[in-house]
Amino acid sequence: MIKTNHILISLLVLALFSSCKKWLDIQPESQISEDVLFTTEEGFKEALIGIYTRCTRTDIYGKELTIGTTEVLAQNYSISANDPQRYLKTKAYDYKDLNFISRRDDIWKGLYNAIVNCNLILGKIDEKKNLFMPGNYELIKGEALGLRAYLHFDALRLFAPSFASNPNAAAIPYVTQYSNKTTPLSTVTQVLDSAIFDLERAKQFLSSDLIRSAAYRVGYPTQTDTTLNTEEGARDLFLHNRRHRLNYYAVCGTLARVQLYKNNKAQALLNAQEVISANKFPWTKAEDFLAVDQDKKDLMLYKELVFGWFIPTLDGAYNNEWFSGGVTGMHLTQEASQDFYETGTVGSNDMRYKQWFATVNEQTSYISEVHKYRRNSASTTSTANLAYMVAPAIRLSEMYFIAAECTYATNPAAATAFIDEVRSHRGIGEKITVTNETALRNELLKEYRKDLFAEGQLFYAFKRWNVAITGQNGVSYPASNNIFVLPLPDDEIIYGNR
Repeated sequence: MIKTNHILISLLVLALFSSCKKWLDIQPESQISEDVLFTTEEGFKEALIGIYTRCTRTDIYGKELTIGTTEVLAQNYSISANDPQRYLKTKAYDYKDLNFISRRDDIWKGLYNAIVNCNLILGKIDEKKNLFMPGNYELIKGEALGLRAYLHFDALRLFAPSFASNPNAAAIPYVTQYSNKTTPLSTVTQVLDSAIFDLERAKQFLSSDLIRSAAYRVGYPTQTDTTLNTEEGARDLFLHNRRHRLNYYAVCGTLARVQLYKNNKAQALLNAQEVISANKFPWTKAEDFLAVDQDKKDLMLYKELVFGWFIPTLDGAYNNEWFSGGVTGMHLTQEASQDFYETGTVGSNDMRYKQWFATVNEQTSYISEVHKYRRNSASTTSTANLAYMVAPAIRLSEMYFIAAECTYATNPAAATAFIDEVRSHRGIGEKITVTNETALRNELLKEYRKDLFAEGQLFYAFKRWNVAITGQNGVSYPASNNIFVLPLPDDEIIYGNR
């Protein structure tokens, strides 16, 4: 069970914005009571943006659930014993290690803190519907519902058995009210059903999302040509950069993930195809990915993002602390990176390997330093950078991977074509050949690792399939709930009387 008074609850209130600022640029400056906050439309806007701001802290999507803990669990880093981030025992799945326990507890608190704030909005918004300008009630409620489901789903993927392993296992609390009363644990299936219910409602509320209009064109923020980019063209700053928020297509992408986790491939395919067929998220041009000048380079494949966490304040930490320092930073051995990206065979021209990793001589060996988040400047608005600093949350390629998995049983050629489409835009011309679903799964796991590296999704793929985690140097870790299920925090066990 969970009681909201055992979670760090904070309303993240933002300063009023001026015309020269973006909503997500503004940092919280004060705390005020909910009775005051929810008396105006601006208060609801501030509360919603506060949730996104909360999510970009390092305990959840600013680090641990993107480039941190989940990537370590997927064996995506070559961690040394003197790692200052202290991930070594996490990599070895030692869940009794004190550093891991502290990190795990912070993740749990961070997710439920954000969920509590979603429920604060959802508990007040219907009775204040008359406060809103046309369309804003639906937008805010839709995003809050979508965020609540997104956050619960990630908690489920970390702290409960997978649906494939045990759909009826006790899982996590699915909290839908702001209250000091306890919420009992739901089963894995119940959590998935609740998330699907919230996401389907979110789709309805976001049906008129600006991003769905024919006039909305995704581009780089440095492009002022409205034939290429209209993401900051709305008069209301609250409507800018819809891909930095849980927009309509991001809800579709989340639904595709949740339905696939529940092995409902028909619905997963339907939602993945809705994102693909929208043609809103163009593949990154090779000249942008390979550009020499940093202010013209798109390492993040920014236009392909369906949703990304806007995190300008973490630029320095990403590149000066976590991904630097040679063997003490989060890196790969050169051998491991070449193996992951198959550089000796089909990956010889893989642009991802060439652009996202830099070979560094560490005296006795060579390592691959991660440059995926490398930027020319920490500035979020100047032309020093081609795109904003974001942590990818949902990208177009994942929708193609989901579509491939959901299509194979009825149309193997179409399934492999989905994977080939992604590979072709990464510099791999050779088409894949698979003869059964196991072979398809293995190819997909390779591509999840390659395309979503340092984005936090690979561990969930291994867990969803309930298959061994393939690590480095030929080492694999057999599928087991001892690995796949993070223990619930001690307070949760105590207060839940478990």
